[in-house]
Amino acid sequence: MQQVLQGISALKTALEGSRRVLLVCDGSWPFLNIGPSVEAAIGGIDANFLRFSDFASNPQYESVRKGIEVFNSGGCDTIVAVGGGSSIDVAKCIKLFCRMSPGKLFFEQPYSDTGIKLIAIPTTAGTGSESTRYAVIYYDGAKQSITHSSIVPDFAVLEPSVLGSLPVYQKKCTMMDALCQGIESWWSVNATDESREYSRKAIETIMNNWEEYIFGAAAGQAAGSSAAAIMLAANYAGRAINITQTTAPHAFSYKLTSLLGLPHGHAVALCLPEIWKFMLDSVSFRPSGGNSLMAVFTDIANAMGAETPESAIALFRSLLTKLGLSRSATESEKSPSLLDTLSASVNPIRLANNPIPITTIQAREIYARILEKSLPDRAK
Repeated sequence: MQQVLQGISALKTALEGSRRVLLVCDGSWPFLNIGPSVEAAIGGIDANFLRFSDFASNPQYESVRKGIEVFNSGGCDTIVAVGGGSSIDVAKCIKLFCRMSPGKLFFEQPYSDTGIKLIAIPTTAGTGSESTRYAVIYYDGAKQSITHSSIVPDFAVLEPSVLGSLPVYQKKCTMMDALCQGIESWWSVNATDESREYSRKAIETIMNNWEEYIFGAAAGQAAGSSAAAIMLAANYAGRAINITQTTAPHAFSYKLTSLLGLPHGHAVALCLPEIWKFMLDSVSFRPSGGNSLMAVFTDIANAMGAETPESAIALFRSLLTKLGLSRSATESEKSPSLLDTLSASVNPIRLANNPIPITTIQAREIYARILEKSLPDRAK
């Protein structure tokens, strides 16, 4: 069972019993305010550490192989991941693959718990990756989705002061990713009482703190209690998604990211209100289950501070506008060929978690509305 710890000072507790640590961190490490505290915590338990940073965003399989070589050759017994999703994904894969045969692709071998301690310290507040069983790496240009219960980090250490170094646009995108995950998890067909409670906490916390978090701090600073609240909300959203997985808005977002260069959180936030509107319009035509789904939509709306699903969708769109994340698309961005490419790209696994099926024809219509109403200015 994972332990979620508050504040970097708690890292020493998480490290108890460790003797040789692999510190997995990206290129931002020299600029992180918590770097000296992390190294001091490792030294405080009389442990040694090696640092591995030889990877980039969207980490490659070969980078994970290099990390495993460093881990094994150094006789490490613990992994500490500090950073965003890429750092945490690399650390998860090192843990899962480090005892496998190097003569065969790791993701084609049976997965089992290696028993390696994994500690995650996120430096963004978005994906909640520090509390999920998912990781993504790329092999020969193809995305490999890795899923196993053993890669949920044993400890997640939440230190909100790291958010002060994030550019404002990145804060907006990652926060919206967390909000979308909270909403999607709530309406997922896999939702449970536990996941819905995590979703509720994530949504309510974001809606109550987003304005101070984004606009209430001076440039280069995280706004005190609101930063801590948003970081915890992102963690709640991650815990919810760990149970349910994501749904249609995430499925629709991936190609917007790869084709148009939109950060993931921005792309999924553009997709969510149009997909929610489509599902809301479809509920009345469902022969059964419509009432229960409408009740779910209403519960989500209430958590957002709205009375009805319709007003919640309007509130979400207004949030995008206040954050400066939307504008009308150009004619070239609404081309039929782009719509065809987008609608053919939707991930069927994510769609299977959606409470209402979406056909390819319907997906094309939804994409048209996304591009018509809310394609962002990529120059932001």
